[in-house]
Amino acid sequence: MLKITSYPVLFAHTTSNDSQSPSNITSEQGGSLEVDPELDALRHIVSQTKGFYARDYSLWLGWNNMRYIIEAAVLHGRILNRTTVIPSYVYARACEFDISVCAAYATMVNRGDATGSDEWRQLPIEQQMAWRIPVSLMFNLTHLRETHAVITVSDYLRLHNISVDVETTNGRWDTDLYHRGVDIFSDSGAEPSLYVIKNEWYDAGVVRVDQLPQTMRERGGWNITHGSVGSWATKEETPLSLALHDAMTSGASVLDWDTALIVVGDENEPIGVESSSDGRIASILEENGWEVLYTYGGVCGSDATKDVVVPIRQVTPRSLLRGLYEDFGFIEQDVLLLSGEVHLGRKPGALKFTTHESRERYTQTVLYDFRLTDNVIELADQLSNRMVEKASGRMWMGAHMRRGDFATLKWTMESSFEAHLARIKRHLRDGRDILHFVHHGPLYTYKVPFGRADRTPLLLDPPADHDQFYIATDERDPTNLTYLRDQGAVLISDLLTIDDRRTFGWSLMLTDVLSVVEQATLAHAAYFYAHAHSSVAGGVVNLRASHGADPRTALLET
Repeated sequence: MLKITSYPVLFAHTTSNDSQSPSNITSEQGGSLEVDPELDALRHIVSQTKGFYARDYSLWLGWNNMRYIIEAAVLHGRILNRTTVIPSYVYARACEFDISVCAAYATMVNRGDATGSDEWRQLPIEQQMAWRIPVSLMFNLTHLRETHAVITVSDYLRLHNISVDVETTNGRWDTDLYHRGVDIFSDSGAEPSLYVIKNEWYDAGVVRVDQLPQTMRERGGWNITHGSVGSWATKEETPLSLALHDAMTSGASVLDWDTALIVVGDENEPIGVESSSDGRIASILEENGWEVLYTYGGVCGSDATKDVVVPIRQVTPRSLLRGLYEDFGFIEQDVLLLSGEVHLGRKPGALKFTTHESRERYTQTVLYDFRLTDNVIELADQLSNRMVEKASGRMWMGAHMRRGDFATLKWTMESSFEAHLARIKRHLRDGRDILHFVHHGPLYTYKVPFGRADRTPLLLDPPADHDQFYIATDERDPTNLTYLRDQGAVLISDLLTIDDRRTFGWSLMLTDVLSVVEQATLAHAAYFYAHAHSSVAGGVVNLRASHGADPRTALLET
């Protein structure tokens, strides 16, 4: 079994105060000038890296997609040994109460005006509103900083004596205003320099990977032409290489591993049992100008969910490979900016990996380093226990029922609300049968680092036919919600108490924060069902994998 590197705590910074006050450069106490300790902690983070890695963030997207983008940005910063700069805030898209209630606690903005999008212009004005909330409400930034160099845009601005008020509302990096200050800990007086990676440079016509191992460079004749930028030696195509190309679908740049095995077997002498190991296949591919890549298949075979629980291999011509480190690791400017978006249509991390170990390290980052906030974890545990009580001590099942924009766009699994719920209940009945089987053991886990099986399916009895089930949904029509309850569904509002809301805090009024609590709750469900086209589902699956859930106890339907 692969031994995952245990990374030391790199950053001592543990503050949870994400203050955006611009007046925190120095303070005078007792006649002596003292540096703000928070800024000093931020300086400590940055000082251990080469500079800053910045992105243009798509703040008009929902939280789960934003999280996937931030996860990829943190990966890139790690590869490049740079401090990743993430947005100081995100937009919560709905309020559970009258919008004026949420506006009393968080800055309310018109979503279209703030992000420069006309997507919501036709909606009633109250549905065009959004609430600007600190990104640290959505995940545990302090915990992430223990292993990754990460700061917010407001942190960056304060470190350069720039007003935090200039942070853009659409998530784009301002190449002018963000570079007008000076490092408050430097005597040089120089404004931060900038290098922009144009969007078309990222992966147009190439296969973007993390880094090119030395052995790969040597066998491919990697020639460094400037700094660390290089090119592959031109080699004549072999018959096997041509056959692999023929097996690729039109427009594709990679070939799946199983197909590659078939092609290699067809083009070579019969391979003996001992020599048919993966290592031997990889060697044959390498000898013919191809390389093995490590990435993710998606729990439902789709990249839309961005889950990291199904590791797969692919193969590609070596000549297409470009390493993020090789292409941009030599840049000396203070800020390295990736322009535009590289989220849609790409694997988790927005690149592929050249080693099994590097992919496993990213899986570890997503599942364990990006941790939910403590109040979310604690509340989800309580809600799960209440569902066990409602099931009379038995296992309970849950589902995500995406309505809202999916119903408007006709992306739901069924055209009518009643048919949609009937479909969910049918799959939960199948799930109950699966749990009766799983209850007898043995248990399995997803193929992720540090996977330890959750023994709950062995300890609790399977659900009974009449048991209630949990539904997480963005449906808000009172008639439909009544129908859900009449059909045996339990909703988040049925489980939350006044004390829960008081203990958790004001942010629970915002639907996006409430949705994170629901994801964390569904991570405890004995069986989980969802629509694969919703990014919410991928987040739940990742959480379930980190908790040791059995892969047989979840279904994401395409």
